Amino acid sequence: MSDALTPREAIREMAPYSPPSAGRDGKLRLDFNENTIGCSPKVIECVQKYLTADHLTIYPEYQDARRDLGAFFGVTPEEFTITNGTDEAIQILINTFVEDDDQVLVLKPTYAMYRFYAEVAGASVREIKYAADLSFPMTGLLDALRPETRAILIANPNNPTGSAIGLDQIELILETAPDAAVLIDEAYFEFYGVTALRWVNDYKNLFVSRTFSKVYGMAAMRCGCLFTCAENAEWLRKAQSPYSVNMLAAIAARAAVQDREYIGKYVGEVLAARELAYVGFERLGIRYFPSQANFVLFYAGDRAVPLRDALRERGVLVRDRSYEIPGCVRVTIGTRAQIERFLVELESLWSR
Repeated sequence: MSDALTPREAIREMAPYSPPSAGRDGKLRLDFNENTIGCSPKVIECVQKYLTADHLTIYPEYQDARRDLGAFFGVTPEEFTITNGTDEAIQILINTFVEDDDQVLVLKPTYAMYRFYAEVAGASVREIKYAADLSFPMTGLLDALRPETRAILIANPNNPTGSAIGLDQIELILETAPDAAVLIDEAYFEFYGVTALRWVNDYKNLFVSRTFSKVYGMAAMRCGCLFTCAENAEWLRKAQSPYSVNMLAAIAARAAVQDREYIGKYVGEVLAARELAYVGFERLGIRYFPSQANFVLFYAGDRAVPLRDALRERGVLVRDRSYEIPGCVRVTIGTRAQIERFLVELESLWSR
């Protein structure tokens, strides 16, 4: 047998990304920042109604979804594209605007897929580290700008830190880097309430992404949106596979945005549970970082990995982040009842 083919250098040099996604069923899943109670019943009803043999024979059509989602987000159908989750949004932005060896700026720590897709494309990735207090490194980011900087990828709020920047800081970045595609990933917008979406026609270098994987409870569907001015969106669609989003996902997204009451109640519950988590951490003397998202990062020191494992044995999943923020663990905020259970288990382990 001949040797296997040699991949591109960019692929050989990449570190693999393998999230711990197996064995989660039946446990309290506070590890992936998902909706912890499930999507709106209207989503299930709509999907079940569509799920027929005849419908599944047809290639996806997106006109109705683009109309309804555009109306919900306050943009025209020409000012966005529906994507296979935020991951595809990142991918098509990079593929459309970044050449080999162009510079891409990302923060560290942040969502791993920014670096992943930039490296796959052969870009030169420069990471700007958050400060020790996890505040946004604005000076470092602006100092890193170069003529060859073609993309700046920012999660707002950021994962895993939970910290966020305001519109004044976003505007400064947009104005300082007019020739770079600036992505503001608003995966956790609903828990923060600050958005740059209204600026997509004011700044031609602005791109805003949203996902249905978090507050809408549809992570398995893989659906999102990437917003920008109509001229940019036309280029993005040219670089996108014509059927990358399955029809069930598009239909589910239409149903999800129609149930605003369900989403509003869930957001309210999460925000109350987040405050409950803060109180619990303070009672136990555990340092934590205030968050603008549906998760909280806390400091467990050299107990981070053992604590994660012990909680898993008790049926509670949390995410170790000590590999990038020493000693830190991230817990997804669900309902108050779920956080109460987490705190009970945490306290019994912490006091040992």
